[in-house]
Amino acid sequence: MNVMGENFETDFWKEVNDRATWDMIVPGELRETRPVTLTKQIIQDFARKVGEDNPLYFDEDYAKSTPYGGIVAPPSIHILLMFACTTSKDWMRSPGTINAGQNWYYNAPIRPDDTITMRGTALDKFIKKDRLFAVHENLFTNQHGQVVCTGRGQTIRPV
Repeated sequence: MNVMGENFETDFWKEVNDRATWDMIVPGELRETRPVTLTKQIIQDFARKVGEDNPLYFDEDYAKSTPYGGIVAPPSIHILLMFACTTSKDWMRSPGTINAGQNWYYNAPIRPDDTITMRGTALDKFIKKDRLFAVHENLFTNQHGQVVCTGRGQTIRPV
C-alpha cells in the first residue's frame, strides 16, 4: 500500500529526460499508475494548504451530523491525486505543461483511509496554431470499486 507522502516525488524536474514526449503519447494507451491511500492527516493538510476551513474536513463531530456521516476530502483533492497516483516519469508532469481546460464530475466522497486508484489515458493529440495538445481522461475509484471522480481535460504540451 502506498500511503501518500511515501514515495511521492514533488520535484517535477526529476527524471524529466525520461518522460514521454508529445510524439510518444499514444491515444488509448493507459498511463502507469499506482494506488494511493489518503489518511485523515493528508486530507486535512491538503485542505489547509488550499485555504479550506470547512468543518466537514476537520471536525469529526460536525461531519458525523451531516449527510456525509464523517470527515471527507475536499473535492479538489483529485488534482493532488493526479500526481500522487503517477510516477515521476509520467508525461503529465512535464515542466511547461499548460492546462487548457478541464471538466470534473464527482460521484462519491473520498474519506480518510480510502485507497484511490487512477485509470488515466490520453484520448487524442493534435496540433493547433503550432501548439501541441493532448486530450486526457482520468477515472478515480476507491477500494470498494466506487467511482469517486472522473475528469477530462486538454493540456498544451512543451516542445
